[in-house]
Amino acid sequence: MDAESVEAPFSGVILVSRGDETLVAEASGYAHIAHGIENTVDTRFAIASGTKGFTALVVIGLIAEGYLELSTRARDVLGADLPLIDDRVTVEHLLTHTSGIGDYCDEEEDPPPTPLLATSADYLAALDGYPQKFPPGERFNYNNGAFAVLGLIAEGIAGIPFADLVRTRVTEPAGMTDTAFLRSDALPARTATGYLEDGRTNVFSLPVVGHGDGGIYSTAPDFRKFWTALFDGRIVPRRWVDRLRREGPHDYGLGFWLPRPGVVRSEGGDHGVTFRSDHQPSSGITATLISNDHRGGGPLLKRLDEYLTKA
Repeated sequence: MDAESVEAPFSGVILVSRGDETLVAEASGYAHIAHGIENTVDTRFAIASGTKGFTALVVIGLIAEGYLELSTRARDVLGADLPLIDDRVTVEHLLTHTSGIGDYCDEEEDPPPTPLLATSADYLAALDGYPQKFPPGERFNYNNGAFAVLGLIAEGIAGIPFADLVRTRVTEPAGMTDTAFLRSDALPARTATGYLEDGRTNVFSLPVVGHGDGGIYSTAPDFRKFWTALFDGRIVPRRWVDRLRREGPHDYGLGFWLPRPGVVRSEGGDHGVTFRSDHQPSSGITATLISNDHRGGGPLLKRLDEYLTKA
């Protein structure tokens, strides 16, 4: 890993563990360049779409408690909001990226400038005006907006702000004390600022506060706690843990990637953000990489993949 870092300088954290045993714990680069603050293993980083797994678990928790079903139509909760979403779109379509709804943040196109997104009302306005792309269930198409819609649905059902739902239903049961939605323009101590290719910070490239599709901040040690709690059944019932690992189209379950048999992945990337956390339940191995640099650590991600393949 040292050799890879010399070839492609890496700013971030790599943590590999087997159960309670730490195999690799390395931090490099700067959390804040101008102030000379170095990254540590406990530094908080934005994890972008890694948030989607938390959103899925909030929704699954509501389903397990009888508030929703996978077959619940989004329209039944949204009412007149987001009228361009097909009336046939269900919660399961949204969770599995098969809804076909228009995406306010389409990764296959050049996205418009990031609007000022800080509240649920901001996200509702940003999601409006995008026509349906294809009939629900027709095919897999990765969709950020679908998970923002899921966040709004969860709020509508529970009557609780989405950030509070993630805290009470996911991070607190898992003991993830360093994971929360933070304002990107007011980051607290021990939190990494993201950097673009030209050296500027990513503050104008991200929402002010994240929602169902991305934007939470976390640490590598918190993800070691997360996977243990998830597979212990402390976040959602065990039968739902098995269900979210059931492979759908494009190696995707319910909110998590399934890159190969026996491995579950949470992953995200954005301007100045790279995140991947893989867990292999059979061995108890967790490998997490988080970066606040545009380079992202591609060679190191490849090495981690090779390591888990052999584990």
